Amino acid sequence: MMLLATIRQFLIKVLSQSAPRESMNWLDEQVVKVTGAKGNMKLFLAFSQASRYFSKETLALDESDQAAAREIRSGFQPSLWTTLQTARTILVLEAVSEKNDDWIPTLDKLFESADMHELEALYAALPLYPFPEKLKKRASEGLRTNITSVFDAIALNNPYPAEFLDEPAWNQLVLKAIFMQRPLYRITGADARANVNLAKTLVDYVHERWSAGRNVMPELWRFLSPFADMEILGMFEKVLKEGSKLEKEAVTLACFHSEHAGCKELLDRYPDYLAAIREGSLNWAAVGESYDLER
Repeated sequence: MMLLATIRQFLIKVLSQSAPRESMNWLDEQVVKVTGAKGNMKLFLAFSQASRYFSKETLALDESDQAAAREIRSGFQPSLWTTLQTARTILVLEAVSEKNDDWIPTLDKLFESADMHELEALYAALPLYPFPEKLKKRASEGLRTNITSVFDAIALNNPYPAEFLDEPAWNQLVLKAIFMQRPLYRITGADARANVNLAKTLVDYVHERWSAGRNVMPELWRFLSPFADMEILGMFEKVLKEGSKLEKEAVTLACFHSEHAGCKELLDRYPDYLAAIREGSLNWAAVGESYDLER
């Protein structure tokens, strides 16, 4: 991660492209107050009052802005951030330090008193805070929420979970995303964090769903791909024989990315899907987006 000053400058730049000058003037004033204050009250007040000056419209970012975001922090994707959460993140980043972690209790207080939209901002900014390894417990606790937008702020388009959560917490994130029917293709680092324990749990889950006469979301097969064995291969064959077109597309993708010899044999039976994968039109994002449209 680059220096906090660079992150702040970038966020201020992209925010100024989307927010009114009057709002930016207010933010400038609050930044001065927050940095010059001895206690936390100025930060808490400005953090709360930001909703009076900034909207929930998303930032207007061009390709160069998105490229700059990736240079600042691998996996950082502010294209879905609102002007309000961006302003709140700027305020919080003025109160943290790269020199020591004595600001973490202040951040904890913000989390503990935050409303839904404030939590969205705090969790989405997890990859930008210094000493990220000390925020693992906070991230894990956040995943217990039943508020979809708060869960999404942690789980989707956020590099923090894949980099810092331990395996049980990571697996819980994926399982909950499946139960909540969230777009799995937006989970950053999904392939890198695939693990056999998650795969075993998902195999049991699929059997339970099928026994009850229910289908599973097509993106689920992605997490079984690296651990294909005879049982999983049999599940793949079942979907390819009986599933919908989208389910078949998902399973052929899983087979394509598997090292199991049986998967390669299955792929040979579906040359049209294989051709779509090779040309790039069939991928996990396409499957996830199609599933969202079908629901």
